[in-house]
Amino acid sequence: MSYEDKIKEQAGPYLLDGERVLAAFIARPRGATTAAAGGMAAALAGGRKIGQQNHAAREAGLKLANPMALALTSRRLLVLQVSPPIALGKGADVKDLVSQAPLTDVESIEVKRLLVGKVVTVTVRGWQFKVEVGGGGDASGLAGEFARVKAAV
Repeated sequence: MSYEDKIKEQAGPYLLDGERVLAAFIARPRGATTAAAGGMAAALAGGRKIGQQNHAAREAGLKLANPMALALTSRRLLVLQVSPPIALGKGADVKDLVSQAPLTDVESIEVKRLLVGKVVTVTVRGWQFKVEVGGGGDASGLAGEFARVKAAV
């Protein structure tokens, strides 16, 4: 089972009537990979970036988790706390709904490649924050679904 399928299945308790997860991926605040790379300088630089992303998300009315799943429904963008992913679909179990934003408040979701993974920039209520997605995460799928849903509104 893929992480996206697991999130879709386990997010049920946090969904509204008639709502379903259209797309999802596992992420960490931008800077988490740098912070974990080892060494004092990397930890400081990564920690600073994580702090900046957490601040921007708070200003947008969201709270980030580390690790987290970003999940898109037809009505909301959800931030779900997940257990650490291990590999081959293991781990990354949904633990809690951390925060949410109605799609009317989400302005854009943009994906850029970064070495093996991707950086996703989310703009909510005029504030941008970035998350890192591993190579296997389908961030482009979520961004495409977001564009489709926004166009239909």
